[in-house]
Amino acid sequence: MAKISPLMIAPPLVFAGFVALAFVGMYRDDPNGLPSTLVGQTAPALPERALADFPPATQDMLATGDVTLVNFWASWCPPCRAEHPKLLEMEAQGTNIIGVNFKDTERAATKYLIDDDNPFAGVAFDPQGRTAIDWGVTAPPETFILDGDGTILFRFAGPLIGSDYEQRFLPALEAARSP
Repeated sequence: MAKISPLMIAPPLVFAGFVALAFVGMYRDDPNGLPSTLVGQTAPALPERALADFPPATQDMLATGDVTLVNFWASWCPPCRAEHPKLLEMEAQGTNIIGVNFKDTERAATKYLIDDDNPFAGVAFDPQGRTAIDWGVTAPPETFILDGDGTILFRFAGPLIGSDYEQRFLPALEAARSP
């Protein structure tokens, strides 16, 4: 009887494992969403350092009794620039937005907010991106919806524009605002 080498069995087993993972991923509730382990938990700390002459973002600002958005952004990020008009519009409508600038230079970030207006009630500065790691941010922009107690209700990865914004973010924001 011929022996079958383990090296002959390994490739089909690895392939079967990938097929199983793909199958499970396709049939989860929201295959396009990136799950966050922080949903349902109190928001992590914000950076203590503020950006230049802008109002600082403090931990107290996350538990104001109203829904708050925490937006991670960078001046070098094209999708962040694309969503900026929407942030300004939401701020004009009374939405409380905290900005966390990360992996950026203070000069570039300050120039960006001076040139394009500041939609943030407070701006934290995290040049090394350490706070972004605590929040589970993968890439800018990312926006978190917090309830009035500072508990994370929803994480949205990507710019606040287009149909994804309308079909996923806005319903989550409205649900957070409803009593």
